[in-house]
Amino acid sequence: MSASSHVQTVLARADADFDSALQRLFALLRIKSISADPAFAADCKAAAEHLAADIASIGFDAEVRPTAGHPAIVAKAKSNTGNRPHALFYGHYDVQPVDPLELWHRPPFEPVIADHADGRKIIVARGAQDDKGQLSTFIEACRAWKDATGELPIDLTIVIEGEEEVGSKNFVPFLDAHKKDLAADFALVCDTGMWDPATPAITTSLRGLVYEEVKIKAANRDLHSGVYGGGAQNPIRVLTRILGGLHDEHGRITIPGFYDGVKDLPPEILAQWKGLNLTAESFLGPIGLSIPSGEDDRLLIEQLISRPTCDINGIVGGYTGEGSKTVIAAEASAKVSFRIVEGQDPNKIRDAFRAYVTARLPGDCRAEFLDHSNGAAIALPWDMKPLTAASRALTEEWGKEAVLIGSGASIPIVADFKRTLGLDSVLIGFGLDDDNIHSPNEKYDLNSFQKGIRSWVRILGALADAPR
Repeated sequence: MSASSHVQTVLARADADFDSALQRLFALLRIKSISADPAFAADCKAAAEHLAADIASIGFDAEVRPTAGHPAIVAKAKSNTGNRPHALFYGHYDVQPVDPLELWHRPPFEPVIADHADGRKIIVARGAQDDKGQLSTFIEACRAWKDATGELPIDLTIVIEGEEEVGSKNFVPFLDAHKKDLAADFALVCDTGMWDPATPAITTSLRGLVYEEVKIKAANRDLHSGVYGGGAQNPIRVLTRILGGLHDEHGRITIPGFYDGVKDLPPEILAQWKGLNLTAESFLGPIGLSIPSGEDDRLLIEQLISRPTCDINGIVGGYTGEGSKTVIAAEASAKVSFRIVEGQDPNKIRDAFRAYVTARLPGDCRAEFLDHSNGAAIALPWDMKPLTAASRALTEEWGKEAVLIGSGASIPIVADFKRTLGLDSVLIGFGLDDDNIHSPNEKYDLNSFQKGIRSWVRILGALADAPR
């Protein structure tokens, strides 16, 4: 019998148990698992133990395992029925600090159901969305499958870390040390968002990051502009001329070879994105802007999530204090970041940028470079079978076609899963843009929580029935 034949029974069980699921989430939200502050180390350990016990109650073999920092949880549920898909689910129990506390409308670790200004019911607490509410949608879907049918439809390993909010520096060595235990066919991550409150989304790509710092040096000391002006090279002028040439009048990046390997979107995906009607007015208007600054032959949504970018993040040189000082600085520096996409090699981008700068240096100037970050982009194959199954299940639950969308940002753990475990990650989340994650009054829509559970019920069934 196919797993899909059980889905309606499992959904009914999830709905009947929703009030209890909400209370279980509230119990987790009350634990002050702030990973950045050593004063809350015991709370982080308590959160790990609480989650492990809850997952074990569903029938998983669950363990709290030490890392060099806060502990991780590894839980396994595997049947003896043979050739079933095996997924690795990832989430994190740690949360951001709550500062500034005075901006919270109520204590951040006392969760409550409140009314949003537009009438939506919302869960308000630190971690309500990021990531306790999100990971709980998956755990509750597993509970519903076990309660309704006595088993899970696929083999599952759950790994939950406690240091995502501080960079996962101890979790990556943990992955490497537990490769065999974490082996699976693919990964599932619930730490992303929806396109809008009514439209589900799967994040299929993440841009990579190359972050460089360049310093231009000329004279051996700062110079008086009245004495040396017009005769001595000015590093600020040199630097700004070079940086100003990084983009042409059409918004394209001028570094030779920069676009090597960059692919266009499949036509059906581009058509779907056009239908989302992301406009400059809706996206840029709220921040006081009106004109997209990227490649002018591309949609705004392409500029934001599927095209590579170059941004000057900071520039320093000369005298910047109060009043005036007539000085020609001996050096000037800038920090420049590149968001890169599938097909671009971060090392080649770094080297091309350095060559671009060096080739434009006048005599008497030299450049020094510092590498701050270097990470490749991640992209799922558009025809990946778990992606297709999950998309179909989300569409059935929400009544709107699931959007396959890219993210302009980076999620390092996804690259870590690919590099360390060899796994592609399907990123499905139910967060919204107004959830205030990392800010006071973090919230998670009650509808996101309930339909998130229902969505995972359907997804697990669809993964079980998908061809392998």
